[in-house]
Amino acid sequence: MKILARGLALLFVLGAWSAQAALDIVITEGVDAARPIAVVPFVWQGTGPVPQQISDVVMSDLARSGSFKPVDELALPQRDIGAVSSFSPKAWAGVTAEAAVMGAIKPYGPDQYLVTFDLVDLVKMQQQLAAGTKIPRDFLLDSRETVLSAAQFRQYGHRISDIVYEKLTGIRGAFLTRIAYVVVNHGDKSPYKLMIADYDGYNEQMLLRSPEPLMSPTWSPDGRSLAYVSFENRKAEIFIQDLYTQTRVKVSSFPGINGAPVFSPDGKKLAVTLSKDGQPEIYVIDIATKAIKRVTNHYAIDTEPAWFPDGKSLLFTSERGGKPQLYRVHLDSGKVSRMTFEGEWNLGGSITPDGRSIIMVNRTNGKFNIARMDLESRFMQVLTSTRLDESPSVAPNGTMVIYGTTHQGKQVLAAVSMDGRFKARLPVGQGEVKSPSWSPFL
Repeated sequence: MKILARGLALLFVLGAWSAQAALDIVITEGVDAARPIAVVPFVWQGTGPVPQQISDVVMSDLARSGSFKPVDELALPQRDIGAVSSFSPKAWAGVTAEAAVMGAIKPYGPDQYLVTFDLVDLVKMQQQLAAGTKIPRDFLLDSRETVLSAAQFRQYGHRISDIVYEKLTGIRGAFLTRIAYVVVNHGDKSPYKLMIADYDGYNEQMLLRSPEPLMSPTWSPDGRSLAYVSFENRKAEIFIQDLYTQTRVKVSSFPGINGAPVFSPDGKKLAVTLSKDGQPEIYVIDIATKAIKRVTNHYAIDTEPAWFPDGKSLLFTSERGGKPQLYRVHLDSGKVSRMTFEGEWNLGGSITPDGRSIIMVNRTNGKFNIARMDLESRFMQVLTSTRLDESPSVAPNGTMVIYGTTHQGKQVLAAVSMDGRFKARLPVGQGEVKSPSWSPFL
């Protein structure tokens, strides 16, 4: 068991593996618990076919959030309404939904379109009708318009989803975010590709291709750069690459392990795992000066650092208790405390954006699942029910976790809500997809 624990810990030193390709998200659980919402097809006020139906993006976003269940389009009492001015409160009185999104798309110039949308509070509207209000109009939650090119339609659909989500939940939406991951096609001459895409898999772009492994992409806090591990030079090295200029800088190339990079909350440092002094330990590298500070010093393997939101301490995986568990080290004092005790192993931890919980891989009865532990109560909840879950990455609004698992013998990505009720699967196409990382707000 000791050898197996060390082997697994070493795997996570080099970068936990998970899977994904161009995404086709299949919702598997939790729809019944979602809140009903109506998304009316946006009215096209031009000639010819609509360039792209923005409302399809909004509907998909809200369904994938796990919080909302769009009403069947055929059940909508009105479908050809482009604004609240054409909205009939009486027609909607019997609709079981808490809100409705409607809008219009109108040509505005050469490849320019005026897009408008309204968000209606159906619950308030129905209350006004029940109270006998003759013409209830005080139910408009939001109303906006903007001029876009056709190429911006999908992005603006995500923006509308963010607005709707925040208006109805009080939580900032995370639909205008991206994910990074590594695609592996073993039959190719250069099988490893570092990719980025919108959170739903659209607008996929290749950042780097290599004949040797690429691992552990992680986002900078401003969303401009990725740090990752590359074996292009036949050894592990850590690079930071600017997504816009494509320039990259080698940050760490010591003998042995250079792995598990993660940016500090202010973006000025990287916490990494290095074995340059013997056993794998946690270090912090100043990105500007390349100055290195050793954080842990123990005969056991220490790996997988993650920053607490205040930037003053790190979470990490260690075998110092005999089996992989999560520990916290304070950077000023070097004081180390054990954080997890339930289950056989706990590893691959990260802190939720609000600083209140730890998301991790928990092993119990030989099954590896994604779990959440409340830092105040220390209550641990296992969120997934499959057997080989790994590499969790939390959405920047703290509502969802994307992670790697297996389905029908293939590695895929999956997503689970923070309460464990909603689950979705992101099937893989060709090849394998590993090491998902959810971006910050962009």
